[in-house]
Amino acid sequence: MVKKGEAEKIKIGSFPSLREVMNQAIGVGVKLMVCEQSCMLLGIPRGDFIPEAKIVGAATLNDLALNADTVLCF
Repeated sequence: MVKKGEAEKIKIGSFPSLREVMNQAIGVGVKLMVCEQSCMLLGIPRGDFIPEAKIVGAATLNDLALNADTVLCF
């Protein structure tokens, strides 16, 4: 969903597209993070993501999950 152009494709009925919902979430402070090791494993180049998505290491994601009230989406 954070690959360029993908979230715009997801829209159900009269609801806003996933990208519109993501923009609202980003606007109120939600941070989008992508696991660098997963990108390498899947062969996804760093430039394939929307600008708001920050690429971080797996250790960073683990630390955030352990030390905060967090939701991880896979």
